Amino acid sequence: MRITGLRQTSPERFTVELSDGGEIKTTLNVVTDRFLHTGMDIDDAELDELRAASVYSLCLAHAMRLIGSQALSKKGLTDKLRQKGEDAENAQKAVDYLEQMGLLDDAAYAGIVVRHYAAKGLGAGRIRSELSRHGVPKDLWDDALKEMPAQDDKMDKFIRSRLTDPSDSAQIKKVTEGLVRRGYSWGDIKEALERFKAEAEDDGWSEQ
Repeated sequence: MRITGLRQTSPERFTVELSDGGEIKTTLNVVTDRFLHTGMDIDDAELDELRAASVYSLCLAHAMRLIGSQALSKKGLTDKLRQKGEDAENAQKAVDYLEQMGLLDDAAYAGIVVRHYAAKGLGAGRIRSELSRHGVPKDLWDDALKEMPAQDDKMDKFIRSRLTDPSDSAQIKKVTEGLVRRGYSWGDIKEALERFKAEAEDDGWSEQ
């Protein structure tokens, strides 16, 4: 088999044209690493190696584009690559390589997830669910949650926006259920409600 042409389709992409009329889509890295050039003869084993290297190189380039556009966990990146049709072995190999290069770090990503959802006013319970949903290994959760900022102000704001009478049990029940859904513990909710009541009393509210 002979390479009859090398057609550059983008700064990083090439199409290798073969003497049998076939083509192999590949990357600049593969072209340069293997010194591919027009007129080059390759045997069947070399052709198989070229195809395999090209598929992996394209998968790696795909992975780099994905993490360039958004932060991802190792599992999250692997899942996205598989959803986009990449081979499982190549996807895993690409993810492992990017981790070795320091471009994927589940511990750092866990911190990103915690800070993002804490800023949205979610409690630790809901954030644990988000860590799971984003593919962060469970053994990294506790350390990431230690860096979670205090949420007292978020809880207080939530309560003030929904509770007008600290003695109204129906309102209290509704607010409590809302905070539970947002992932706060019963202890934290109780303390927040007590802060609200104390604040209301300071402002002149008194139970009738």
